[in-house]
Amino acid sequence: MITRLKRAVLAAAVCTAAVLPLTLAAPAGAAPGASSSAPTTAALAESTPFAAAVALLPVGVEDRTGYDRDKFRHWNTGLDPADGCNTRAEVLIAEAVEAPAIGARCALTGGSWWSYYDEQTVTSAGTLDIDHMVPLAEAWDSGADGWTAARREAYANDQGQASSLVAVTARSNRSKSDQDPAEWLPPAESALCRYVSEWTATKLRWDLTVDENEQDRLFLVAAGCTGTTVTWETAP
Repeated sequence: MITRLKRAVLAAAVCTAAVLPLTLAAPAGAAPGASSSAPTTAALAESTPFAAAVALLPVGVEDRTGYDRDKFRHWNTGLDPADGCNTRAEVLIAEAVEAPAIGARCALTGGSWWSYYDEQTVTSAGTLDIDHMVPLAEAWDSGADGWTAARREAYANDQGQASSLVAVTARSNRSKSDQDPAEWLPPAESALCRYVSEWTATKLRWDLTVDENEQDRLFLVAAGCTGTTVTWETAP
């Protein structure tokens, strides 16, 4: 059943891909409300229909042997070490619906944020988590175990693609924990296509693998998200 669905969804996606551009020039990390300190160097973004993007992900067996969260240094000094804001604060500033006031040592007061996982408006920065779209443990399982410490730090603080780090309620982030889409999906129905397409984009950006159950779930979601495209920029 799953195999037939994969074939059907992929065939439809390939037909759609034939009339879509495969690449487009875009600034790294460009997104509505992005911080002015984001990189301005143009990067080549790739865009393809959802199911076709899932098919690009290599399948592998996940192994958590040797994982330690401390092997992914975060939060570091962010995009602008001179601004006094670490990566967490920079993401909060970039994703704010209403901008917070920035005080000494980058203390944030006021402002508001939209947690799309659970459709909640949040008005206190301290109650938000910054979610790694693909959790650190999942990244380790999927190929990051072979990276250098510097690359793992770059991954954990990635602001080069807006979907890599997401400000969400602590409750939704901790419910997700280190689970992949075969094990956890956001509670808000409106979030489903966006969340799983951005998960796919993050794995493509960092050349991470998927396991078979994860791939099955990605194809199942893609089948219900007609018209959704996945856009990513390969990490430097």
